[in-house]
Amino acid sequence: MGITGMIYMVTVVFSLIVLILSSSAVKFDYFQFTQQYQPAVCNSNPTPCKDPPDKLFTVHGLWPSNVNGSDPKKCKTTILKPRTIRNLKAQLEIIWPNVLNRRAHVRFWRKQWRKHGTCGYPTIADDMHYFSTVIEMYTTKKQNVSEILLKAKIKPEGRFRTRDDIVNAISQSIDDKEPKLKCKNNNNITELVEVGICSDNNLTQFINCPHPFPQGSPYLCPTNNIQY
Repeated sequence: MGITGMIYMVTVVFSLIVLILSSSAVKFDYFQFTQQYQPAVCNSNPTPCKDPPDKLFTVHGLWPSNVNGSDPKKCKTTILKPRTIRNLKAQLEIIWPNVLNRRAHVRFWRKQWRKHGTCGYPTIADDMHYFSTVIEMYTTKKQNVSEILLKAKIKPEGRFRTRDDIVNAISQSIDDKEPKLKCKNNNNITELVEVGICSDNNLTQFINCPHPFPQGSPYLCPTNNIQY
């Protein structure tokens, strides 16, 4: 084989490698970092929570999402490695508990990794990176919704709030971008159940969350009388 042939072969092999790597990345538009308010989650669930909830927003998940079309899910068969759980378990149990059953944390984390985390490549490299990123977002990057609301003097006292008060408090901490609120009517009381904070697909800047719940949705937060 001459020099020209060798160059051709190297080019073909390199192109195949690039094609394989690019095909493993599922396209998505943004990340939604979703946190759930534990008492409201327990009140919304048909089966009572096995343990008393804390008056805190804790992590539900970090979800690659699309502006148009369906969101990617279960993109790879990669498992959640035992080493990841061993190294991060103490932190995850605090910020990312299985609110419904605190004896099944790992099952919850495994589900979030398999369903959502595997779709975050190349921004999310692997399972350790996925969970470490969430820990960083919740703690050092100050995206803890409980802390954000407390800073705005909105405490979890079971009082009724306006939607604007909640949205404005959160927006001030995320570069004036719009979060996504999820409410649920429990026993004729509308409770704030979840808050989503959205970032671009590189997790470098906040964006307005697309797809607010439409009129008529059971998850739409009303203008007034949201209990938190």
